[in-house]
Amino acid sequence: IAKMVPYFVLSCVNLAVILLLSHYVLAVPISGSLFWIGLISVVYILLSLALGLLISTLVKTQMATMLCSAMLLMLPILMLSGMLFPIESAPLFFQWLSYIVPARWYISAMRKLMLEGVSLRYVAAELSILAGFTIMLVSVALLNFKMSDIFGKDKEIPLNKSGLILFESNFRD
Repeated sequence: IAKMVPYFVLSCVNLAVILLLSHYVLAVPISGSLFWIGLISVVYILLSLALGLLISTLVKTQMATMLCSAMLLMLPILMLSGMLFPIESAPLFFQWLSYIVPARWYISAMRKLMLEGVSLRYVAAELSILAGFTIMLVSVALLNFKMSDIFGKDKEIPLNKSGLILFESNFRD
């Protein structure tokens, strides 16, 4: 978990830079409270880090973690979050599937806070869902981590210098 601290700090710096650029360069109005925008963003950052932690407990290498994150998560997040396309125009199956995409709830909360300037009462559902996702992901990741400590991890796949799998015939004396 200590390895997550630099990513958390970097993400918070990115958030501040993005908010400043969007407001001062792109003239995006920030009608809501900066405190609530920051709080919900920190919860979403923690959720993203928890998802990364979970994935890293499931796979063996950092490269596999990055590929898993990029290949399996980026497209669904982009397509089902409502950021690029309205969720309402998607087929009913994908509308229902979007409920399990945390980015949907974060984007909804940010639209309400930044553009509409609503109070916390109107984004409490989104905040609760994001916090619930975060708690669930951290719990599953920690449980998975504990289980791998108790039962041991599978042996690493032996690779030669070029990255090819070594077969039993390669182990002869």
